[in-house]
Amino acid sequence: MHERRRGDMDYTFFLRTAAILRGLGVRELGLSYLGEPFLCRWLPEAVHHAKRALGFPFVFLATNGRMATPERVRDCMEAGLDQLEFSYNSAGPDQFHYVTGAREQDYWKVDINLIAARIVRDEVEEQTGHRCTLTASSVRLDDEQPARMQRTLKRIRESADTHDWRPVRGPMAAASAPSGEPRPCVSLFEQAHITFDGRLSACPFDHDPRFEVGDLKAESFLEAWNGARFGALRAAHLAGERSGTPCERCAACH
Repeated sequence: MHERRRGDMDYTFFLRTAAILRGLGVRELGLSYLGEPFLCRWLPEAVHHAKRALGFPFVFLATNGRMATPERVRDCMEAGLDQLEFSYNSAGPDQFHYVTGAREQDYWKVDINLIAARIVRDEVEEQTGHRCTLTASSVRLDDEQPARMQRTLKRIRESADTHDWRPVRGPMAAASAPSGEPRPCVSLFEQAHITFDGRLSACPFDHDPRFEVGDLKAESFLEAWNGARFGALRAAHLAGERSGTPCERCAACH
């Protein structure tokens, strides 16, 4: 096991990297990656810069909901945020504590913040004409999870525009993964995942250093994106031979 590195990305590094990505033709920018984006104090400024200064057509966030207070949500939506996704992976307080490690009472805080986000979204749209899509997603932990979450899903759908189920990702899913030939992971070819400390990662679901394919503080984005480490991992996926790679225990590509 490894302890995940934590922190906020340096704002100057963000400005430089976002400009490089937009200059390369990237059209969608996500300002969250395995951490809670609303903990970042300059998040609204990042949204505003990405939309107004750099002209990204689509800027989005994913949140666990606990820190998505109405004030923070309003600041981001007024800055031009295009989509806000709430991650809902619990059927009740007990499971919420088990899955997240957070206090059981915080389960209801997520509900309250989602309801408030819908009110804020509608107000911002009426005032500015800009509409931020409000979505929710849940991990299908097992076959019984949709039934467990029936009441929760009813509440979610009263506020969110859409709700999607996601498969279990990573090593935790390996034991129950369906049989069949592995598929190449789309994130290796179509998505770039940059950690707060400037590492290019091959995995959207894990900060483990074994997935690092470049250091953007020591090399350019294109050098890392087209580098030998990333190329070797892509070749292994295309050949269907993930054994010996950092991805060999992951069930997400089946």
